[in-house]
Amino acid sequence: MLASATVADLLRPAERVRAAFYDVALIIGGSLLIGLCARLAVWLPFSPVPVTGQTFAVLMIGALFGARRAGLSVLAYIIEGAAGLPVFAAGAGGIAWLLGPTGGYLIGFVPAAYITGFLAQNRWDRRVWTTVLAMIFGNIVIYAFGLLWLSQFVGITGALAEGLCPFIIGDLLKIALAAAVLPSGWKLLEHFGLANKRNNARELY
Repeated sequence: MLASATVADLLRPAERVRAAFYDVALIIGGSLLIGLCARLAVWLPFSPVPVTGQTFAVLMIGALFGARRAGLSVLAYIIEGAAGLPVFAAGAGGIAWLLGPTGGYLIGFVPAAYITGFLAQNRWDRRVWTTVLAMIFGNIVIYAFGLLWLSQFVGITGALAEGLCPFIIGDLLKIALAAAVLPSGWKLLEHFGLANKRNNARELY
């Protein structure tokens, strides 16, 4: 598959063994970053779904790492949490979180990261409006999984009231931040002649 470079590709070693170690380090580092952002949690008195930094971390990892590495980072994060490591919201862990009301959001992180990464590989992170669209698509995927699962606990109306409406403004702010950071970052890379280092290179990961 031919794809444009992501930010992570610009630093990827050319030698195959070192590149493999680089990818593994990114995947593990990405999973730990999501866990760190999950500790920034605010619990709403009327909802089982907390406000956290997870969503922003997941989508940014997608944009920076590319589809496969981002998807694997989130999958590693979920496995870590299910194994009992304190990486879920507010430092929680355990398989019960995947089976509870917020489990759908956690599972939705995987395809959301992959889709956002795929769009970034196709240069959607180079312009403000396409960055916004990529983040919106990623959020839609997370909500689709999250609300469908949450509705099994509180019904469809309850899921919308408790798992969607309170988070719209925050998600818009996260999207605005991403739209400001990613295209500006690429302009900086272009200024230093790095942005096209691997454009149209064969995807190796």
